[in-house]
Amino acid sequence: MRATTGTSYWMDSAPPRHDLPPLEDDLSADVVVVGAGIVGLCTARELNRAGREVVVLEAGRIAGGVTGHTTGKLTSLHGLRYTELRARHGDEGARLYADAQEGALREVTRLCADLGIDAQLEGRAAFTYTLDEGRVEHIRTEAAAASAAGLRAEVVTGTGLPYPVVAAVRLRDQLQFHPRRFLLGIADDLVAHGVRLYERTRVTDLDEGADCRLTLESGATVRARDVVLATQFPVRCHTSLLLRLSLHRELVVAAPVAERHAPDGMYVTHEGGTRSVRTAPLDEGRRLLIVAGESFEPGSDGVGERLARLESWAHAHLPGFAGAPSFHRWAAEDVHTADGLPCIGHEHPDTEHVYVATGFGGWGLSNGVAAARLLAAHLTGAPRPAWTELVDPRRRLPLREVPGVARRQATVARHYLAGRRDGRRCTHMGCELGFNEAERTWECPCHGSRFAEDGSVLQGPATRPLED
Repeated sequence: MRATTGTSYWMDSAPPRHDLPPLEDDLSADVVVVGAGIVGLCTARELNRAGREVVVLEAGRIAGGVTGHTTGKLTSLHGLRYTELRARHGDEGARLYADAQEGALREVTRLCADLGIDAQLEGRAAFTYTLDEGRVEHIRTEAAAASAAGLRAEVVTGTGLPYPVVAAVRLRDQLQFHPRRFLLGIADDLVAHGVRLYERTRVTDLDEGADCRLTLESGATVRARDVVLATQFPVRCHTSLLLRLSLHRELVVAAPVAERHAPDGMYVTHEGGTRSVRTAPLDEGRRLLIVAGESFEPGSDGVGERLARLESWAHAHLPGFAGAPSFHRWAAEDVHTADGLPCIGHEHPDTEHVYVATGFGGWGLSNGVAAARLLAAHLTGAPRPAWTELVDPRRRLPLREVPGVARRQATVARHYLAGRRDGRRCTHMGCELGFNEAERTWECPCHGSRFAEDGSVLQGPATRPLED
């Protein structure tokens, strides 16, 4: 395994394959899915099995966006999420959320078995832990909330980590996997069943009507009755949805360690800048130790220092990491919502044909699989899951969340005004960009667009390169 900087291990280590061709000609379909991450491909599969003619358009490579830059955890235990859900949405809301996650884990297991996908799927316990005696009650509260939601959560002190913890919530029988391997298997199945899937095909505009029209960077157009925007931050975003969303990036470092140094679980704590730990299979006697944390706003200064801090923590706490011969380093971007719930369904109150799935808050793998089921139900008329209304993008924002949204929009306004004066501006909505010296990218703190040093678009919602 070679040393890399800025390259996701999942993208670097998947079996080699030829890229799919870009779309250069006009075409039409029943449904266009924009994005070939876990939401897009799982939704395309559901729709294809329901008899819909589907086209998938991916601006980069399969899994090359958010999905291929995660830590690859498939779990229903999402930090301290159930405490938050219980407070905001009651026991029933928390239970519906848990049901969606557990259903997603079952679906991934089934797909790997049915399609023969070697996604390195492994069963593991998930832990949310604390090192602070003063936060033990938070752990107990989370375990109680998760249990009330129907999960078999328990409070423990033994975790398998090489350092002691004060308390942890443990949820057994969760999963971890190789996300690009999984999606390449799904993509092969889609193509075999007639789905037209194009890579390096960027959508630059979307006109909605009874017949939606998407314009591509090549100038070609695609027409469809319905469109699914499975692009993390939607390439088109109505104001009512835009106001709910905020973004953070998180750093990831990974190194091979001897198997005796590999903790046998999936771990997260939100203390000390967040620390997430898991391992992945490598070869005889070794596993890859993956550590994530140091969340930051896109465009922030000091990313190099954050990366050094994360690596220093891994060296100090995880035996074998410091002596590892090579590293992978990358970063992922997460979209969060004001009320802590995803937005899955019609993009805004007046739309009939455009659907979104976003706002997974760092837990997009299980939520992404769950989203595919709901989106397909919307589009086919199949029975919708009981949690449909809970995640409807058109839901009313609770009054207690309004001040936080206002603060967030004030920050966006400052970046927008700064960009108008003298900063380098994002081509999406004109916000001032910041330069990420660790990844050598220009980043938008407002809506998460990212650009290479030469100005080309790396990640939307921006669709046009930077101006010289």
